Amino acid sequence: MSLDITDLAAPPCEILALGEPAHGEPAFPLIRNELFARLAERGFRSIALETDRVAALAADRFVRDEDTGTRLDTVMREGFSHGFGEHAATRQLVLWMREYNLRRPPGERLALHGFDAPTEMVSAPSPRPYLEHARDLLGLDLDIASTAGDDERWSRTEAVLDPAASVGATPEALRLRVIADDLLAELYARAPEVIAATSHATWSAARIHLRAGLDLLRYHRSAAEALEAGARTSRMLGARDAAMARNLLDIRAAEHHRGPTLVYAHNRHLQRHPSRWTLAGMDLAWSGAGSLVHALAGGRYSFVAGSLGRSAALALAAPEPGTHEGLLDGRVAVWGLAEADTAPAARVRTDPVPEQGYFPLDAQTLAAADAVLHVADGAAAADAL
Repeated sequence: MSLDITDLAAPPCEILALGEPAHGEPAFPLIRNELFARLAERGFRSIALETDRVAALAADRFVRDEDTGTRLDTVMREGFSHGFGEHAATRQLVLWMREYNLRRPPGERLALHGFDAPTEMVSAPSPRPYLEHARDLLGLDLDIASTAGDDERWSRTEAVLDPAASVGATPEALRLRVIADDLLAELYARAPEVIAATSHATWSAARIHLRAGLDLLRYHRSAAEALEAGARTSRMLGARDAAMARNLLDIRAAEHHRGPTLVYAHNRHLQRHPSRWTLAGMDLAWSGAGSLVHALAGGRYSFVAGSLGRSAALALAAPEPGTHEGLLDGRVAVWGLAEADTAPAARVRTDPVPEQGYFPLDAQTLAAADAVLHVADGAAAADAL
């Protein structure tokens, strides 16, 4: 049965999570843009992307027309992490949102949020600039740089991959966590004063910076754990997703009076059940952001699992008959939303290789999804949009 995105957006849904099964298939972010445009006409007023929340503050100011002095190329370069600002579909989304907002009063304008932590796969930056941002707003004479040390000792690959090279368990890192916590308490204690002198948005941005700094310190602490490689990596993945979940709930607290939020990220971040990943001989398991938000938000959270048939961009061939994707190919011509059921005897496809980055559908993912967004042919779907 074919579905419409508005079928899934009815109350009590406040967070509609749209997953993609792999990064790199251009059709999915293009479909995301199309669906968000439809949802905006139904009262959705925000979108949250799998990108650094602090960086996305600049992109949000741009789309809301609150920053008229920054060029689009600068926003695309500095307002997104993980290389997502380089994608044509991301630029399309930013331009469409800005144009949409120019025709509406400030209270009705669409917001663009990031909900990820400022980490990459094998690196995580120093918390120093995030803490200094709040320190400067509060006007405190506090030397954070001396405690943090050189930024490179935090951001180098070894600091994440090798617990012995990590900074996360050093006395300096523990001192920074105390400083960050004290800064957050001070920011709240002086909220009336700071907001009166600046704005609520300025105060909120400082809070977002501080929480990002604390998330980084927790992530680096996980990297310092002298555990078996799989257990250690699972803890780091869990720390990142816990930050993503808290960011999503924080975004909803800010947006609840304006309308629901569309969330777009990888299936592994958004699915309701625990995530698993076999990587470099490690069997990784952790609770993704979707499973955490679902547990806390209940029926307000809806999840649409992304599914892919064939993809020239990923060099992914058509799925074999009898697999979940193969059965969906028989129900979806190019791309579309379908009910999250295939057949009890459907198989997990085995043709994808790790280099393609595709995570096949399985019965557990489908059982915990409200619907499936299936792209039968990535190139054909992109051409149709």
